[in-house]
Amino acid sequence: MSSRAIRVSDPVDALLVEQLLAMLHELRGACQTAPDGQVLAQTEQIAVQRGRELTRKALESVLNEQAAEVEKKGRRRDNVLAAELDRIAADAKDRCSRRPEC
Repeated sequence: MSSRAIRVSDPVDALLVEQLLAMLHELRGACQTAPDGQVLAQTEQIAVQRGRELTRKALESVLNEQAAEVEKKGRRRDNVLAAELDRIAADAKDRCSRRPEC
């Protein structure tokens, strides 16, 4: 197998790549040490456990990045003009006053 240079500029990406490589090394080691007839079962267990952990960390990273972007932009309702908010409130009040249960 030929070697490749992979450049990762984001620290979170680098951490995930490192964890994936560590998982692959662990799987290779398990293949070498598992008793005959148990290779698939043992390596599959490692792959599922480490895969879930890796997926959870990747998802956590993506969601944290998205949350940070939303926080930078600010809340959406801050961009709504006060007059528009008054109009929305008045429309809701008019609709509500027509129903006896309001």
